[in-house]
Amino acid sequence: HVQLVESGGGSVQAGGSLKLSCASSGWTYAMYCTSWFRQVPGKEREGVGAIDGDGRSRYADFMKDQFTISRDNAKNTLYLQMNSLKAEDTAMYYCAARVGFYCPTGSRWRDLSGYDYWGQGTQVTVS
Repeated sequence: HVQLVESGGGSVQAGGSLKLSCASSGWTYAMYCTSWFRQVPGKEREGVGAIDGDGRSRYADFMKDQFTISRDNAKNTLYLQMNSLKAEDTAMYYCAARVGFYCPTGSRWRDLSGYDYWGQGTQVTVS
């Protein structure tokens, strides 16, 4: 039984930083592509970044140089370091995983339907 549990969200002032974590259990974590998504009420969930089992990452264009996705396979944990936060980064942040060591190429990693497991989300509020 795979479980994904996000943590690290909270309230922060504009310009500040937060580091989100997504702890997982019930599987061989290193064998899965894992990703971060975010969602604002009334809007579609959007991809933030994805990371292959070997640590190669990719990001949505609007995330470049602001967020960094990483993973620690020994700890079964996914991370999202968020810097220079802005009010428009306020959202619920979700981690997700899909079967396959490598994440889909191009923009296909952002396809929500391709993910097999989702966490419950952690709220980030920037003011």
